[in-house]
Amino acid sequence: MTTASPEVSAGDDGVKRRDFLYIAAGAFGVVGAGAAVWPFVAQMNPAADTLALASIEVDISGVAEGSAITVEWRGKPVFIRHRTAAEIEEAEAVPLDDLPDPQADSARVKEGEAQWLVLVGVCTHLGCIPLGYAGDYHGWFCPCHGSHYDTSGRIRRGPAPANLVVPEYEFISDDRIKIG
Repeated sequence: MTTASPEVSAGDDGVKRRDFLYIAAGAFGVVGAGAAVWPFVAQMNPAADTLALASIEVDISGVAEGSAITVEWRGKPVFIRHRTAAEIEEAEAVPLDDLPDPQADSARVKEGEAQWLVLVGVCTHLGCIPLGYAGDYHGWFCPCHGSHYDTSGRIRRGPAPANLVVPEYEFISDDRIKIG
């Protein structure tokens, strides 16, 4: 008389009840681990108030030529300056060899909109906020450590290693700018 193994019965196609239990327990474990990890991953996403500030629209119709406004974007000041023809001419006349961080004025403004300069108002040295219409070059001056920026926001003198940052922006109409 032959005895059948207790693990394999007649008509079994090789899948055992124990295999099913292993697969079910493994799947349950993976789902449980995912549910446990999800809050940690989700907390790394930006907060709702940060996402709301990802882009802003600014009305520039009230900014007279030769003046500037400061708006807040992503928790940082942004300088929007309506430059005069003399300021533009002065910025374009600077030889790039004289600049610590060489960048042409035309690369810092939108084509056809050279009168509007949009800059993140944070000094590139230690993160201070420069004063407008100040300094040796009538652009911005950071009194904390003495960095001087010109009318294009380029570093001209002082410890700052780079120009003021130009954020991503676009003109959505003649009197509105979208930053971000």
